[in-house]
Amino acid sequence: MNLNINQKVYLVSGGAKGIGGAISKVLAEEGAYPVIIDPSVKEGQNLVFEFESNGGKALHIPRRLTDSNAAKEAVEMAFQKFGRIDGVINNAGVNDGIGLEKGSPEAFRASVEKNLGHYYDLVYYALPHLKASKGSIVNISSKTAVTGQGNTSGYTAAKGGQLSLTREWAVELLKYGIRVNAVIPAEVMTPLYESWLKTFDNPEDKLNEIQKRIPLEKRMTTPREIADMVVFLLSDRSSHTTGQLIYVDGGYTHLDRAL
Repeated sequence: MNLNINQKVYLVSGGAKGIGGAISKVLAEEGAYPVIIDPSVKEGQNLVFEFESNGGKALHIPRRLTDSNAAKEAVEMAFQKFGRIDGVINNAGVNDGIGLEKGSPEAFRASVEKNLGHYYDLVYYALPHLKASKGSIVNISSKTAVTGQGNTSGYTAAKGGQLSLTREWAVELLKYGIRVNAVIPAEVMTPLYESWLKTFDNPEDKLNEIQKRIPLEKRMTTPREIADMVVFLLSDRSSHTTGQLIYVDGGYTHLDRAL
């Protein structure tokens, strides 16, 4: 299937590793130009080298989106290099364990800002270019937004906010033909997930316990499976899809109702 995204330009926050890295790779495979906004220098540069070696184009912006100026500068750098922006994939974030009992009002606010603020910032500064290209936005959220997890109030509040913004922006941007959707992963093997597993005495036992609860094939979702859905939603092959919250989780959230 031709997704018709050849030579289109997409901003990918957290685009050097994990789910974001997989999204960058699928975009490049389809002939698009990923703009990888990620502080991971080695991984980002390696991806750009890989894509350019295969005849593509890409840009790595080694920046953490800690404030609105960083998002503004990233958008400006992308437009300066490519002259257009066709979509935004909001992906960067971290499950930082700021809970209710094990947290504080200050830590909670900082966690929400860290995981939610840049979603707004990046789209805000990219919006004039998205209007020109009739672009598309995909927000990466998490099943924790709808199931809860425990001991991670800031992260889940941010993830719920991302879903709310998806519906809000889909309404606001209808008049420009800009589509906005969200993808909701559950259990995906990423570098951060691997680090979390290593906090247990028996990581393999914990992994097996989790996989047994995933209805479809009793396995983790791969980053590539998330990326394939994201890129489809960016493309005009999903031209009448907006305001949708798409679960790519092997049925984990709704068939099993597991935490």
